[in-house]
Amino acid sequence: MMRALSALALPFLLKLKPETAHRAAIAALRLAPAAAPPCDPRLGVAAFGLTFANPLGLAAGFDKNAEVARGLLGAGFGFVEVGTLTPRPQSGNPRPRLFRLHRDAALINRLGFNNGGYAAAHARLSRAPLAGILGVNIGPNKDSSDRIADYVLGVRTFADVASYFTINVSSPNTPGLRDLQQRAALDELIARVIEARDACPTRRPVLVKIAPDVDLATLDNIVSVGRARGIDGMIVSNTTISRPPGLSGASADESGGLSGRPLFDLSTRTLARAFLRSDGAFALIGCGGVDSAAAALAKIEAGASLVQLYTALIYRGPGLIDEILCGLAHALDARRIARLNEIVGAAAPDWATAKN
Repeated sequence: MMRALSALALPFLLKLKPETAHRAAIAALRLAPAAAPPCDPRLGVAAFGLTFANPLGLAAGFDKNAEVARGLLGAGFGFVEVGTLTPRPQSGNPRPRLFRLHRDAALINRLGFNNGGYAAAHARLSRAPLAGILGVNIGPNKDSSDRIADYVLGVRTFADVASYFTINVSSPNTPGLRDLQQRAALDELIARVIEARDACPTRRPVLVKIAPDVDLATLDNIVSVGRARGIDGMIVSNTTISRPPGLSGASADESGGLSGRPLFDLSTRTLARAFLRSDGAFALIGCGGVDSAAAALAKIEAGASLVQLYTALIYRGPGLIDEILCGLAHALDARRIARLNEIVGAAAPDWATAKN
């Protein structure tokens, strides 16, 4: 019933201003059932020391304030990532700051980590345990005097409720944040985060989310530092500041991070290159332009153990979740394989050298 109502509401939501539609979707998800529908057991994935019911997750950015993780897990996602959260509440950048590119099935955002802060999100997540995998994506306040300390505080704050942490160093909408992808800064950041994590009563996996725009030298450094410091995984990728040729619509030239279908090729190339460089030291989540079972399968073949989406959900609605999971199950049948992990990275060399 919930999905049928969502499908009927989708055309109406797409006529609203983007942030108004987003708040309406959050309100609706508060009413969603918490019990996840049954999932094909063959789609289960073991990664980062965790067991996922299926490989499809919701990326950070949708449930910024950890308001509806229960409803999202109930919609069928194998895991949900909330945030990006910062220590103190912040309003983000001035509006308008979120733009739809309908014909491109894309978004441009320059939100700027708008959220209610660590304490409010932790209070929500503490009310009752979730029946599923919850990632907590953390970042620094824009005006922070010690950005690394902000990440450390996030680990300490959410250690009792998070299934894993994502260290966001790749949003293009907080000035200077991507500088933390540089070798020395990233090494210090990861070292302090891992130290904080190891001091907590329960060990939580730590993942690093990177930009799709990194050059090969920077990617080499990121993977090298991650391996040396013992991170558990990497998410590839965040939004892009590039603008592929052919974008249409009046908002195509807006500043901010581009997500959705036009990001697919760039993010998947970066994913494959990270997979080849990691050499099995940690697992990867593929994110960027996932809008079909074929796209999810391509991410897996490029090196992802898990995949995430967000933008496609805006244009396709929650029915897309079942569509992708059913498509992945059919792919197992067609290829006569038992588990998706049998094809993780199978096409990574081809994707890593692809020109377009």
